[in-house]
Amino acid sequence: MTARLYAAADGGNSKTDVVVGDSDGRILSRVTGPTISPHVLSFEGALAQLSALVAQARREASLPPSIELSHLAVYTAGADLPIEVDRLNTEISALALAATTTVDNDLFALLRAGTATPDAVGVVCGAGINAAGRRADGATSRFPALGQRSGDWGGGQHLAALALYHAIRSEDGRGPATALEPAVRDHFGLPTVEAVTIALHLGDLPESRLDELCEVMFAVATAGDELATRVVRRLTDEIESLVRVSAKRLDLLEAPYTIVLGGGVLTARHPMLHDDLMPRLHALSPRATVNVLSSPPVAGAALLALDALHGGPCPPALESAVRAAL
Repeated sequence: MTARLYAAADGGNSKTDVVVGDSDGRILSRVTGPTISPHVLSFEGALAQLSALVAQARREASLPPSIELSHLAVYTAGADLPIEVDRLNTEISALALAATTTVDNDLFALLRAGTATPDAVGVVCGAGINAAGRRADGATSRFPALGQRSGDWGGGQHLAALALYHAIRSEDGRGPATALEPAVRDHFGLPTVEAVTIALHLGDLPESRLDELCEVMFAVATAGDELATRVVRRLTDEIESLVRVSAKRLDLLEAPYTIVLGGGVLTARHPMLHDDLMPRLHALSPRATVNVLSSPPVAGAALLALDALHGGPCPPALESAVRAAL
């Protein structure tokens, strides 16, 4: 039987990975490009970017135009609300990039990358923060994930913004003194935090460099600064809350399920965060297994595409081949 072909995309807030593979577990190409999140690009921009990346992945896999993909699996940031997921499914299907299409939030690719077990809760803490869960019977748990307006707290960009916020308030006296003040100005090599703020405002410092202050926050907290430590502890509280609420919604708190932790902030395993979080999660759900993601989320998207082609979980040998290739 001829192997069937698929494309799988994992789209985060800053970049997108796309792979082309086959039903025998081979990965034929992998490309990386800009985000396909409709929250960043608009729906029209997201569709155009996805089409371009799939076309690039097809070229790198040496697929002629006459060869049809059997399935396209797209898991992306910005597919948070049911109405967004439904619209993306409809509009991506209409692109006719493959015979069948699956579209959902990128957290489900993270979950599949982290575990094959059907009962699982995943938390991503990278640029932003979100959580989702799934259960063997198909039930899921989600959050709107629309930023602070939907109750979100945390993520690397938020911690970076808080580092600057507390540093300038320390400098001008509106807030408590904190070692974030000298750390922020020294990080950018400017004489004051106010100068850093103005440089970011005027574009003399690219806005993207503000994200660097997330690591500054962790470094200052690790050195013992009280205010920075409170921020990191608050992030730990938030991640624990996301797991607790997700697992409770799915009646998994007392069950043997898997907790998957992903995103750059969590996979960095900062000791102040990681070493506090692990015992909290074990106390929350003593029968749960905690996995810090080691495979790229696009591996989860590829495995979900393979699951679709096989009509259920793909054979373990194929799963191992995909994980090794990616």
